Amino acid sequence: MNIKLFLTTSLLWISLSTGVVAQTSTPDILLTQPVPAAVSPAAEKPKTGKYLKRAVLPSAILIAAGIATIKDNGPYSSYDARRDARRAFPNFSNNLDDYLFFVPIVGLYGFDLFSSQNKHDIRRQTGLLLASGALTTLVIYPTKILTAQERPNGKPRAFPSGHTAFAFTIATLVDKEFRGKSKWISVGSYTIASATGVMRVLNNEHWMADVLAGAGIGILSVNTVYFLHDRLLRNKGLNASLTPTVLPNGQMGLGFGLQF
Repeated sequence: MNIKLFLTTSLLWISLSTGVVAQTSTPDILLTQPVPAAVSPAAEKPKTGKYLKRAVLPSAILIAAGIATIKDNGPYSSYDARRDARRAFPNFSNNLDDYLFFVPIVGLYGFDLFSSQNKHDIRRQTGLLLASGALTTLVIYPTKILTAQERPNGKPRAFPSGHTAFAFTIATLVDKEFRGKSKWISVGSYTIASATGVMRVLNNEHWMADVLAGAGIGILSVNTVYFLHDRLLRNKGLNASLTPTVLPNGQMGLGFGLQF
């Protein structure tokens, strides 16, 4: 039983943790810290090499691991993981993974109330969160349609896992905003995201490959949005707003606006 449990979860947990190690290794300079007068505006811009090392590389590893484990070959495939998961937890079934990944969002806005060490103000955080979520969506759903992978439970559109992608989108944003305050905030957020991915496999909703790729996409989306933001919009008047609106079908909805 313990061996099966180890085989089922170790590859998922270790692979997903790749993103945690890469993301939390070096803190960013907080915008609230004074910048010496000798530092030029060009020096404040994010370095491409840092973005490649801390965002593209770990994301590429996770996505490549997902692609490599889709088929029933190699040392440990998604089919092996599903077999071991069902044997180790034959009666595992809950919907906690549908809600768990929202917990870091509550933490994000909760920390804003008590901390002055967040990287951006709450309006800019909201804009970055929505932009990151939009980018994740633009990658996830066309990929699901193009790959046309069947889920282990027989339902369509398996690859990549949307739940896992959004879980890592949220966790990575929390990490970016509060890494300078405490590394444990980042570790906690990534642990919740990883748990979401593991439960997607245990609930027979996704293959291990779907979860690994979803994690990579979430991490890459947030880092890309932050990289472009710091390159183009740092210290500029970018504010986000949400306002009630009436949708074309007559139903109530929310409108999102960015003010430059």
